[in-house]
Amino acid sequence: MSPSSWIPRIAARVRAANPYVVDTALAALVLFAVSLQWLFPDEGDDRLSWQGWLLGAATAVPLVWRRRAPFATAGVISAATPAMAVYHAPPPDVVWGGLVVLYTLAARSPAWQRRLMLAGWLLGTTLTMQHKENARPFEYAFHLLTILCAYGLGTLARVQRAYTDAIEDRARRLEGERAADTARAIAQERARIARDMHDVLAHAVSLMVVQAEAGPVVVRSDPQRAEASFDAIATAGRDAMAQLRRILGVLKEEPRDGTSPQPGTAALPALVRRVGESTGLRVELRTTGEPRPLPPDAEVAAYRVTQEALTNTVKHAYAASATVELEWTEDALTLTVTDDGRGPAGPGGGHGLIGIRERASACGGSADTGRGPDGGFRVAVRLPVAADRQAALG
Repeated sequence: MSPSSWIPRIAARVRAANPYVVDTALAALVLFAVSLQWLFPDEGDDRLSWQGWLLGAATAVPLVWRRRAPFATAGVISAATPAMAVYHAPPPDVVWGGLVVLYTLAARSPAWQRRLMLAGWLLGTTLTMQHKENARPFEYAFHLLTILCAYGLGTLARVQRAYTDAIEDRARRLEGERAADTARAIAQERARIARDMHDVLAHAVSLMVVQAEAGPVVVRSDPQRAEASFDAIATAGRDAMAQLRRILGVLKEEPRDGTSPQPGTAALPALVRRVGESTGLRVELRTTGEPRPLPPDAEVAAYRVTQEALTNTVKHAYAASATVELEWTEDALTLTVTDDGRGPAGPGGGHGLIGIRERASACGGSADTGRGPDGGFRVAVRLPVAADRQAALG
C-alpha cells in the first residue's frame, strides 16, 4: 500500500477522533521529546536539574488545553520556553511546544491573537538566543524558520478549513435551492393539472347540463332533437374522458403514440363546432394574420382559454352567439372571445377567469376580462410566439 493511500486515511481518523484524546497524546509526545533532551544532553556547560525538566514539562503539558484555551495555552508555553534558555536548564534545541501552539493559533485564533503571538515569538527567540552560549548564526535562522513554518502550516490549515466550509455551505444552499425548485415545479405542475381538469370537466359538464335540460322539453314534441341532445351528452362525456385519460397519462408517464397529449390551436375549429352543435349557441371562428409557431404550453393555453371562455358563455351569459378571434402578429397571438350575453356577474370572476389569467401569465403573456365594447362579456389573451417567448418571460 502506497503512502498516498494510507496517509489520508490516518489523517481522516485523527480528525474524527475525540479532540481531547488527540491533544493529550500530542502533549505526551512533546513531553517525551523534551525529556529526551534532558535525559541525553549534549556535551557542554548546560546543567541538568529537576527545575529544568519542570520548565520543559510546562512547554508540553498545557497543550492538552490548546483547543479549549489556545491563547492562554500559548501564553504559558511562551513564558516557560524562554525561561529554559535564560536559566540554562537546559535551553531547548527545538521549541516543540511553541511550534504546536503557533500552528494552533494560526489555524484557530482571531487575527490579533495569532499576529501578536507570532511577533512575540520571533522577537523572543531572537532575544533569548543571546543568552545561549556559543550560539552560531545558523541556529538563529533555524529557530526563526521553524517558527515561520509552523505558523504558515497553521495558516494553510485555516484557509483549507474555510474553503471546505464554504464548499459545504454552498452545497447545502444548492441542495436547498434544488429542493425549492423541485417543490416549485411540483406546485406549478399541480396547478396546471388542476386547471386542465377544471377546464375539461367544467366544459363537458356544462354541455351535458344544457343538453340534459333541453332533452325532456322536446322528448315528446321532437324525438329526433331529443335523441340528438342525448347523443351530444354522450359525445361530451366521451370527449371529457379522452382528455382526462391524456392528462392522467402524462401524470403516470405512460408511453404515448407520438400524438400531443394536449390539444392546441389546431383543435379550435373542432371545439367551436362541437360547442355550437351541442348547445345551439352560434359560435364563429375568425382568423387574421399568418399563424406562427407557439411554445407547447402556449398552444395548450390557447385551447383551454377558448374552452373556458365558451364554457362561461354557455353556463352564465345566456348568450345567443359568440365569436372567437385569432389575431396573429409577428410576436404574439391575440385570442379574443366575446359573446352577446348579459355580461359579467361581478368584478374579478370565479376560478375559471383566475385560471385564464394564470395560464396567460405562465406563458409570458397577459389576459384581460370584462364587459365587451357592445355589451356581453369579453376575454382577451395575448400569448407570445416562440421567438419572443424569452423576452416576455424576462
